[in-house]
Amino acid sequence: MISSLLDRIRLLFVTEKKPFLELKAILGFYPKNILLYRQALMHKSLAYYEREKLREEGKKNPKVSSVNNERLEFLGDAVLGAIVADILYKHYGRKQEGFLTSLRSKIVCRRSLNKLAVDLGLDKLILYSGAVTSGHNSYMNGNAFEAFFGAIYLDRGYDYCYKFMKEVVFVKHIDIEEVAKVEENFKSALIEWCQKYKFHFEFSQREMRDSHHKSTPMFKSEVKVEGVPCGTGMGYSKKESDQNAAQQALKKLKTNTDLLNGVKSAAKLRTNTQMVPEKND
Repeated sequence: MISSLLDRIRLLFVTEKKPFLELKAILGFYPKNILLYRQALMHKSLAYYEREKLREEGKKNPKVSSVNNERLEFLGDAVLGAIVADILYKHYGRKQEGFLTSLRSKIVCRRSLNKLAVDLGLDKLILYSGAVTSGHNSYMNGNAFEAFFGAIYLDRGYDYCYKFMKEVVFVKHIDIEEVAKVEENFKSALIEWCQKYKFHFEFSQREMRDSHHKSTPMFKSEVKVEGVPCGTGMGYSKKESDQNAAQQALKKLKTNTDLLNGVKSAAKLRTNTQMVPEKND
């Protein structure tokens, strides 16, 4: 109560009130050090944009600010994982480690964090340049959410991080019971499906480099069932790209009859070929 009153009094002496009020609407409390939150919302593409702009103006090897949200993202990722684990541990008093680990992974995966950033309105506050590609843009919101979480931790500490996650994120945006029901391990689901019908499958990956972000590798995975290409996926790790490829494959195999028939025909041809006896010399 007293802390909230002091925050309101402090707001009276702030020149730019809009950023504080925007963050208050998201957080549920007033920030103390707004510079932390600004940094959390600064994508690294800004430095690239500034460097290219200076080069166009004729400056060689221009020095630009390297401030962005990557360090806060690293911190926020660790704190977020710990707090989600804390909340799930208390929520499920009898569940075992495997269940809790799987559920935490579903909540803090990039897809989930991307959605949370949009639900909270963080995506509208992120600062970035036009150098961001569609591949990196799909991760930008989730990365900003982690960085934002790191900013909360440095600004207010663990208790406020816990309060924000439990009273804002979980109450308004995440239904724990519904998330627990969702199957997220698409690769395992695809493997089980292939084993059930005795289909052969193969995952392959190749590393890709973005022309604007050469220091950050991405991976592209392709999954084939009975030699038939069924899905592709991108990710910042082989595991993530495999999951995305498997998800696409499962969806296509369930909805595309021609693709499924092609897989069945390839499997039948393989089986018949294996059954043909070799001719004796």
